[in-house]
Amino acid sequence: MPGAVALTSTIALGNATLPFMLALADKGWRRACAEDEHLLHGLNVHAGRLTYPAVGQALGMDVISPSAALKA
Repeated sequence: MPGAVALTSTIALGNATLPFMLALADKGWRRACAEDEHLLHGLNVHAGRLTYPAVGQALGMDVISPSAALKA
């Protein structure tokens, strides 16, 4: 569907992601993730540690919570 309305879908994606990009730029990744659960849930790996449970389970790897990764 995005291919049928390329310009409109590009503008919509930009509008949807811009607030997140601005938060990351203004606050830095650590503070932005601490203040926004959506960004925090998007943290999949930090300092070589996996924070995404489904991937850890599928691959048999240890996982830490995104919240714990913020404190590392």
